[in-house]
Amino acid sequence: HVQLVESGGGSVQAGESLRLSCAASGYTHAIYCMAWFRQAPGKEREGVAALYTGGGSTYYADSVKGRFTISQDNAKNTLYLQMNSLKTEDTAMYYCAADPLCTILLRPSEYNYWGQGTQVTVS
Repeated sequence: HVQLVESGGGSVQAGESLRLSCAASGYTHAIYCMAWFRQAPGKEREGVAALYTGGGSTYYADSVKGRFTISQDNAKNTLYLQMNSLKTEDTAMYYCAADPLCTILLRPSEYNYWGQGTQVTVS
């Protein structure tokens, strides 16, 4: 099993930045892909950014391209999401997800392991 713990959420003004972190533990060597999702009240969970842990391309939702950056530190088993130029519509609970096998990286159903979420509020 894999355990994921997010941190770094908070309340900021529009235009400001936040960096989310996701610490992974357990069978981290089996993780093939990781992603950030978000869910606002009354809305479906949507993919924000994703990557393959072995390196290569990163993937972003159109709504965050150019503002958010996903990265990883394999030595620390940690996934990051740098969020710049935040907008009020970025307000949501943000979740980290991981899976040993995934093909469509921004689809929630691809992931079996999830963190508890961290709240981001932009006003």
